[in-house]
Amino acid sequence: AGPFPAAVVVHGGAWVAGDRRWNVEPLFRPLVEGGFVCFSISYRLAKEISSIGAAVQDVEQAIRYVQASAGEFKADSGKIALVGESAGGQLAAMAALGKTGAAIKAVVSLYAPSDLEQLARNSTFLPEQFRRAVLGTPWEGIVVGELRSLSPVHHVHSGMPPFLLIHGTSDALAPFEQSRNMCRAIRDAGGKCDLLAVKGGAHGVRRWESAGLTSYKRLMIDWMQKRLS
Repeated sequence: AGPFPAAVVVHGGAWVAGDRRWNVEPLFRPLVEGGFVCFSISYRLAKEISSIGAAVQDVEQAIRYVQASAGEFKADSGKIALVGESAGGQLAAMAALGKTGAAIKAVVSLYAPSDLEQLARNSTFLPEQFRRAVLGTPWEGIVVGELRSLSPVHHVHSGMPPFLLIHGTSDALAPFEQSRNMCRAIRDAGGKCDLLAVKGGAHGVRRWESAGLTSYKRLMIDWMQKRLS
């Protein structure tokens, strides 16, 4: 009969691709069996770096939709969690740390980039067209500033919802240090953060499925149930 806590799921895809069904499909069953109503969302895909922020607005709009329509889906409007993977984790974190954050009771971020400026300089995670726009152009300073403004690690604050960061230790796209540094920043700001390392995990829950690295699911659900009980 409900009402049940709600999980707004945000897929990854480096902001330029991805699908709300395929990318995050391994998360649906554990969430539903764990007693959550799932809302897996689409958002505007970016054509340039400056348009990444539009997707944050789409996540915020999804949160407002779930609040307004909770009764229709037997969801509890007062118990909403954000679950984001990869670029979707960055979008979820930005929404939780912004103006809609008061509605969020918990955030689960899987192998998400938290410092885009650092990634632009030291990783292949950003799409090639984004990296070309960052390095070696007259606009480099402006673009780097934009990346910094879109980096969750620079927006942590007291009163933020609790975070669970799940990250593979062998992630070559978004290094494990991204989540480790984010968790440290959250704690330093007075927030609550737990970091779950998936030993040997590469980038992506579907890769984890293939490698049999699935024990994170039970731990994720246990963590979410405690925060939304």
